[in-house]
Amino acid sequence: MPAIEVGRICLKLAGRETGKKCVIVEVVDKGYVLITGPKKVTGVKRRRACINHIAPLKDKIDIKRGSSDDEVTQILETTGKLEEMTQPAVCQH
Repeated sequence: MPAIEVGRICLKLAGRETGKKCVIVEVVDKGYVLITGPKKVTGVKRRRACINHIAPLKDKIDIKRGSSDDEVTQILETTGKLEEMTQPAVCQH
């Protein structure tokens, strides 16, 4: 299973954003992470999420801890994953 780490692309498993992809921006503690879609890209707002409510996917982008939504969007664009983030996910865990 891929690690819970900054830059890991995940799938939301619970909440109103279930089934949407997001990116881990910061690891808060052993049970929680800060995620973002970004909202303009996938509809997932920047928020704290329980690690039990996300499924890490195999993809990872190279971002700094605490990156802004604009920085995340820019890196997704340069790595060619922007289009992929809007597609429905196939769970890989």
